[in-house]
Amino acid sequence: MSRLTHVLSGPYAPPAPVRELTVLSADGARLHVEVHGPEGASPVVLAHGWTCSTAFWAAQIRELAVDHRVVVYDQRGHGRSPASPACSADGLADDLEAVLEATLGPGEKAVIAGHSMGGMTVMAAAERPGFREHAAAVLLCSTGSSRLVAESTLVPIRAGRLRTWLTRRVLGARAPLGPVTPLALWILKYGTMGPGSAPHMVEACARIVHACPRKVRYAWSQVLDLLDLDHGVRQLTVPTAVVVGTADRLTPPVHAHRLAAALPNCLGVTELPGLGHMTPIEAPELVSARIRELVSTYVQVKEGA
Repeated sequence: MSRLTHVLSGPYAPPAPVRELTVLSADGARLHVEVHGPEGASPVVLAHGWTCSTAFWAAQIRELAVDHRVVVYDQRGHGRSPASPACSADGLADDLEAVLEATLGPGEKAVIAGHSMGGMTVMAAAERPGFREHAAAVLLCSTGSSRLVAESTLVPIRAGRLRTWLTRRVLGARAPLGPVTPLALWILKYGTMGPGSAPHMVEACARIVHACPRKVRYAWSQVLDLLDLDHGVRQLTVPTAVVVGTADRLTPPVHAHRLAAALPNCLGVTELPGLGHMTPIEAPELVSARIRELVSTYVQVKEGA
């Protein structure tokens, strides 16, 4: 994906990485990976959500890479990672394990943050040896482990079979999103962001989401529809913080509180009043500060780093 598909200036413009690499996952899928910040600094690994890319974390990279080593990667089929015929939660877990192995030293610990499908990636990988070797603490942003379609409030009617059916049709639509127009911005803001989101935030999200290939968007919508990672939540034993916007229509706060009740070592739920699903873009300073706090508490800094 060309960076020209994204905003070119301001806090949401993708920063240039210190280095880029291609990582092979267990099934041979090729993953685009970027490393930002000082090589010897405490590491942070960021996993983006459905229809997004490394550009989604631009604000966190700019804030954290001053004194952290920040690793970001494109989920398979997203950004500059080629599409793969294998779309599954296990594939996401394989990919995260491969990225951790390729970018961290043996036994090196990192804070791992996942937004939406990125959070689901973390849950799917919770039992993996590679994840347990490298995870010091986790931040789950705007995510859930199951019943994603049934619990969504994207369609503003009473919960039930009709709402679930309509939501499935909307999220699983095969139609291309087309150019970023005023109408497209309005639709994206309604579906994914809080009502008070600034225009530059909406613009950044729209450019990222609209760059996702139609076939990739549809393929992963089918995976998310059937997703059940409740078991993975119970295996996520490292200290885990949860963040959610109160106006999140895609993964409403009910998911965050369900995660908190099931997590063995939950540090609590932070509800962000009036914010929607895109919390790292809508509340960049808060999300970055939460990651920084987790690093300072749970990641031991190397001598001489």
